[in-house]
Amino acid sequence: MEPREPEQNISHMEASLYKAAAEGNIEVFNNKQGLQLESLKTPNQDNVLHVNLATEETVKFSIIKIFSLGFVPSFPFLNLFVTMIKREKKSDFIEQILSKCPSLLFQTNAKGQTPLHVEVRYGHSAIVKLLIKSCAKARDGDLELGMDQVSAVREMLRITDQESNTALHEAAGCGNVEVVKALLEFEDPDFPYSANKKQETPLYIAAKRRGSGRLLTLLLDKFKSTGHGGPHGRTALHAATMAGDAEAIRVILKKKGDLTKERDEDGRTPLHYAAHLGRRLSVVKELLKRDVSAAYMCDKKRGMTPLLMAARQGYLGTVSRILSLCPDSCDKVDNEGLTLLHYMAFRGSPYLIEFSLFKRGGIDIVYGSLRNLMKLEGAIGMTPQKVYNALLSEKHHHKQEQINGLLEEIENDQVADKPVHPFGFPTISTASLEKKREGYFIVAGLIATVTFAAAITVPGGFKSEKGYEEGTPFLIHKAAFKVFIISNALGFILSLSTLSVYLRTMNFFSSNSNQQRKTLIIQMTAKRLLNGALIAMVIAFSTASYVVLKPSHALAIASCLVGPAFIFTSLLTRKWMLILVCISACFGNIFYLPLSLV
Repeated sequence: MEPREPEQNISHMEASLYKAAAEGNIEVFNNKQGLQLESLKTPNQDNVLHVNLATEETVKFSIIKIFSLGFVPSFPFLNLFVTMIKREKKSDFIEQILSKCPSLLFQTNAKGQTPLHVEVRYGHSAIVKLLIKSCAKARDGDLELGMDQVSAVREMLRITDQESNTALHEAAGCGNVEVVKALLEFEDPDFPYSANKKQETPLYIAAKRRGSGRLLTLLLDKFKSTGHGGPHGRTALHAATMAGDAEAIRVILKKKGDLTKERDEDGRTPLHYAAHLGRRLSVVKELLKRDVSAAYMCDKKRGMTPLLMAARQGYLGTVSRILSLCPDSCDKVDNEGLTLLHYMAFRGSPYLIEFSLFKRGGIDIVYGSLRNLMKLEGAIGMTPQKVYNALLSEKHHHKQEQINGLLEEIENDQVADKPVHPFGFPTISTASLEKKREGYFIVAGLIATVTFAAAITVPGGFKSEKGYEEGTPFLIHKAAFKVFIISNALGFILSLSTLSVYLRTMNFFSSNSNQQRKTLIIQMTAKRLLNGALIAMVIAFSTASYVVLKPSHALAIASCLVGPAFIFTSLLTRKWMLILVCISACFGNIFYLPLSLV
């Protein structure tokens, strides 16, 4: 390998000048005679102003860190005081350095970024206004003769870096409203801000950020014709939908109501995105409130409507919302002739139950169009019920390979760069269920035995004196003893209920081996009963120990802690997936989660 030729004329900045620029020490530059500020560059082609603006956060953090070792945490206002001092010092440095060399504002670094590009990222509107004000003042020198102040400012605002980003693109990405206000103050309302190399306009970039309603309002009110495009043919409404921001969607549709029917390169509308991504139901509501026709539009690849996409993902809450606003949208099928009920069957949803998606006054309503879907077979030649039965069957079904191949093909599909959820249908063998049942059966039997024995040999014993109280417990009037009796009886009843449930499932397995979903529900019910029996037995143990050991307060209190400790440990070890289901239900969206046994 031939040796590389050494690079020539590598630009660099003297260490003392670099530190002075970073710290905002103008005295160092004042003391340097014959200094050419415009020629001072780092290897990245950053000038003095770039260095000062880019190192602001680091300098501020180091000072706060030093103060935090002492008294700043006790007096939070000192933190703000230090920040204000640094900001004032920075402003003085910028004003004086630009008075020496105004052309620094227009110099770009190796990435094509001006000092304004750097500053808008930090969200300091006061510094941004200072840079714009300094640009407006600079009428002579390096600026072209005859250029007025507004033109000079607009020239600086429209400079693009190597990624074709202006300062407005950068500010929109940061989401700082005050900075954007400062940038737009002198901008021409008719100027069309074009997309960057990622095909993103400032409006699209702002829409990608959740909580950008105010920023979008500012951009839409300022420009008469705002570019709203994004990559892959998307619009700002697609971006707001991907962010799941209903407020941003309302703001965009107020000015650009026709975007609900705008398609991306794959023919998908924002409603397709909302249905596939499973965003908040408020997003679906806002999109359909403007124009329900989007619910009937199909994409290019599979001819899928938003309703079919929601069913394909298993988002029954979204399915219900779309059907409530567009009941006849279920008539639409995809290019393979697959219906809403086919996709629900793929997800393991027994559609006969899901007719409750239509409700009025507490009464379930089954519309004719939905009922007709039960008979459609599609390209696979199977009705939704047959698909559901085939996927649940333990025995080999001659259509299973065809169905599995179709599901694998569907899983390769993507919408908004997000793949389809895997079709993980529960297929637990009978042998596995039997093994789990035997284990639970033994535990339930032991609890029933222990609680029965505790009931006939109560703590403290029985009275032997003849009379009407003969055979009654000595401690019957103690509150802790009463709790023991109740919890012990509850544990006994719950353990017997568990045994009863498992005994009934024995015949169920032999005659309905293909109805695994119902079997799983029964097993989950038995599991909850068994958990309740365990908790009741532990409470009975704690109270029985307490009533016997009451003369020794330390031992009595320690025995009482057994019950809470057991319950607390059980709560910690429970699956977090149950919490996620509860949260999703609160937001109104029911996610498909395959049942599993622990």
